[in-house]
Amino acid sequence: MDIWDSALASLKSPKLRPEFELEEVPAPGRLAPHSIAIAVESVDADDKELAIGRFIVLHDPEGQDTWDGTFRVVTFVRAPIESDVVTDDLFDEVAWSWLTDALNDADAGYHNVSGTVTRTVSRSFAGLEDRSTETDLEIRASWTPDSADLSNHIAAWLAVVEKSSGLMPLPDGVSALSRKR
Repeated sequence: MDIWDSALASLKSPKLRPEFELEEVPAPGRLAPHSIAIAVESVDADDKELAIGRFIVLHDPEGQDTWDGTFRVVTFVRAPIESDVVTDDLFDEVAWSWLTDALNDADAGYHNVSGTVTRTVSRSFAGLEDRSTETDLEIRASWTPDSADLSNHIAAWLAVVEKSSGLMPLPDGVSALSRKR
């Protein structure tokens, strides 16, 4: 098994909450010779969207200087947030810590991490004025994994999706009950 196949195998069967649905989606083709993209949707019991995200793995056997390695993980999470949080300047630091804490808690060896936290407010006018104000959080990040075993990296990303969704983490040893969609 080559290193790319090994990396792909390590992404199979991550531990999922019943609120999460994963699917493979088209990956960017021009950034690296090998890539895979996984999308997540987090919904509540009423099928209300709690968060969405993407987990992309890029692999260039020759490596890329900007990555400082042969693999790069690129992630995105978007979720609605409370309107009072959108004006809190400390919230960006808190949201970024969700990512770094999740990577560290999962023992996902990584380096060369970078990213952004964005808070947005959307207000509608004229023919759309009956819509409520929407406030969202976006966390975009990328990092270079220290190995081709990406299982802890996808677990960390799912922990960020969980946190962004406003879901309480499941304690160790507790299994979530499945729900019908």
